[in-house]
Amino acid sequence: MAVLSQHPLWNIPNLLSLSRLPLAIGLFICISYECWGLALAVFGVAMFTDWLDGWWARTIGPLTAIGRNLDPLTDKVLIGGAFIYLLLVPRAGLTPGMVTVIIGRELLITGLRGIIEATGQTFGADWFGKLKTVLQSAVIIGILLILWLRTRPEMIEWLTWLEPVQRLLLYCMLAATVGSAVQYVIKAVKLLNASGRSELGARP
Repeated sequence: MAVLSQHPLWNIPNLLSLSRLPLAIGLFICISYECWGLALAVFGVAMFTDWLDGWWARTIGPLTAIGRNLDPLTDKVLIGGAFIYLLLVPRAGLTPGMVTVIIGRELLITGLRGIIEATGQTFGADWFGKLKTVLQSAVIIGILLILWLRTRPEMIEWLTWLEPVQRLLLYCMLAATVGSAVQYVIKAVKLLNASGRSELGARP
């Protein structure tokens, strides 16, 4: 198993993480020009790099402090930006409130992570946060797929079952987004309390 280490920025996992930034820009352009099939392909490639950089870091290495923070950061740019751009598409089924919940959660957790790690403690993703990311990615794929199918008359009947599934998935994603935020806030409060007690105990 790879061990967390200090390592130069330019390694394979970090390069894979950084590759999601130009992919995100490509995705935003595709959404702006309503190239739904291409947008779906670009997002699929980006999600593959997300899986690959984690697998590479854990099995081959290096597993670094920079990579641990760079990976979720590029995910937030890609996923958060996708929801913002899709909000401008009336047929995407998103509302400003939904996107505010998604973006607000990411800003809150990013801020808490900075505060916690400034105390020397780790504040990595847990299973609930990973579930949230999977659901958010699935919702984006679902929206792009539906928008693409609407341009294909011969496949339009797929929408009769796909749209209700997508709607259910959207609300499950929002519930996971709020739930994971609450869990992280509770975890952050506990870590800050523990850090405060340690500082008091260390004083003469």
